[in-house]
Amino acid sequence: MQYAVTNPATGLTVRTFDSISDADLDSVIAGADGAYRRWARTTTVDERAALVRRVGELHLERKDELANIIVEEMGKPIDQAISEVEFAGAIYEYYADHSAEFLTDESIPLLGGTGSAVVRRSALGALLGIMPWNFPYYQVARFAGPNLIIGNTILLKHAEQCPESSAAIERMFRDAGFPQGAYVNIYATHDQIETVIADSRVQGVSLTGSERAGAAVAEIAGRNLKKVVLELGGSDPFILLSTDDLEATVKDAVAARLDNSGQSCNAAKRFIVADELYDEFLVAFTAKLAEVEATDPTSTHSMLGPLSSLRAAKGLDAQVQGAVANGATLVRGGRRTGAFFETTVLTDVAPENPASKEEFFGPVAQVFRAKHEADAVRIANDTPFGLGSYVYTTDSEQALRVADQLEAGMVFVNVVLADGAELPFGGVKRSGSGRELGRFGADEFVNKKLIRIAR
Repeated sequence: MQYAVTNPATGLTVRTFDSISDADLDSVIAGADGAYRRWARTTTVDERAALVRRVGELHLERKDELANIIVEEMGKPIDQAISEVEFAGAIYEYYADHSAEFLTDESIPLLGGTGSAVVRRSALGALLGIMPWNFPYYQVARFAGPNLIIGNTILLKHAEQCPESSAAIERMFRDAGFPQGAYVNIYATHDQIETVIADSRVQGVSLTGSERAGAAVAEIAGRNLKKVVLELGGSDPFILLSTDDLEATVKDAVAARLDNSGQSCNAAKRFIVADELYDEFLVAFTAKLAEVEATDPTSTHSMLGPLSSLRAAKGLDAQVQGAVANGATLVRGGRRTGAFFETTVLTDVAPENPASKEEFFGPVAQVFRAKHEADAVRIANDTPFGLGSYVYTTDSEQALRVADQLEAGMVFVNVVLADGAELPFGGVKRSGSGRELGRFGADEFVNKKLIRIAR
């Protein structure tokens, strides 16, 4: 395994980084455990929140530098890269503002006896974060921000193609005033990560990544009785039942599919359209997608850059070809040039077609015709995933009725790209377990300690 910056737009490897040695890794784990025992136990929530707030400020102060790093590492269009850095900064600020409230003692009314009972939330210790390449700053913020304020310390293993952004994040924590060991970036191999999870000094692990990675990490964590939070893949449905503005709805549908060049776990990927709107939607949606060309991600006009790597683009290409070979209709696109991939529309994806159960990580949309509301819900739930979902309708009662039936961790009604620092993020089924962001994101890696006092 090699940590390297390989520009997907050019295919050139720009920089490489050495993996950590086993001896240094053991020292790093000891440092994180020691920082928890010395620093986290002797500082207040407000003091830790102030440091996290400074990390958020540094994101904004350095946003151009940070954005350019990930444009080179994983091909994110520059405007979207800047937006990601700003969102990460907002997440740190949110937790700095609200963590004291989230960690307040929770009183429990007694059913009998005298005295009182409270639940007091406190830190667990050193945690391991395993983060993906698609949102290098945002993913770290939603894990590290709340947990450092809680008093946990962080060992962060980033994706192999994001070594420079991961180093930049560690520098910001140090520049903000965090002590040695509180937040440490580690260039670890997969075998070394297994060692970290098994280490008794590490109290939990959070992973955002693929199903395969999630299953492997959960297995190791389970063997070692460690708390684990998993945010895995998604094949989110976009259900269109009615609209009084088809043009605006199509615009939202395109935005939901192309966010981060289509490489977002909770992007809309399957478009399920009521029978009476299907033909008109398909024509308009396909035409709107066709207007978007994959271009140089350093341009402020770019809406769609390359995929994160040549390997990713080849994998998506194979998926599209496989879908067509199994009976799907290629309505538009499907061509690859290096790591750049055309916006693509597939229809007639039958339930027995393997593509109907796969996640397409890139600018590929599947469009389905639904006979009626119940049929739309059936198609939406006919997936192993359950991350996000989108419902478009002019009927508010229908919106809630459908939302209640969707097997997903999140439902957005008549809106896309509406994630927020205050909104819990996570899924069900094979999309993972646990939540990040919002109040729930500050309630995963904590000791909810009962204190019962007789009088």
